[in-house]
Amino acid sequence: VQLQESGPGLVQPSQTLSLTCTVSGASIRTDYYWSWIRQSPGKGLEWRGAIGYLGAGYYNPSLKRRASISRDLSKTQFTLHLTSVTPEDTAVSYCGRATELPVASTSRGSWGQGTQVTVSS
Repeated sequence: VQLQESGPGLVQPSQTLSLTCTVSGASIRTDYYWSWIRQSPGKGLEWRGAIGYLGAGYYNPSLKRRASISRDLSKTQFTLHLTSVTPEDTAVSYCGRATELPVASTSRGSWGQGTQVTVSS
């Protein structure tokens, strides 16, 4: 399986960030958790959320209901939407295929190369 993140790169504070993961070599209807994590300087890895193979969403409570994940089965994509972003949301974001939640390490599962997201005016 291969995963590729795409996103705007730069987002203004209070806007909504949308990051898309395009999956190749596998169906997102298979029994995994299709996930988003981020890594930022000094904070380490943080699991953001996931969508299950039946379409259910799972989210890190720390996001306080700002996150949602949608999917497009015809394009084999899933998208993280994060509202009301602040500079604290600046990080490298990764999408991946995980076998358990929450994701604590990228040593298990399959992950993309990551995309930088900067929140700044």
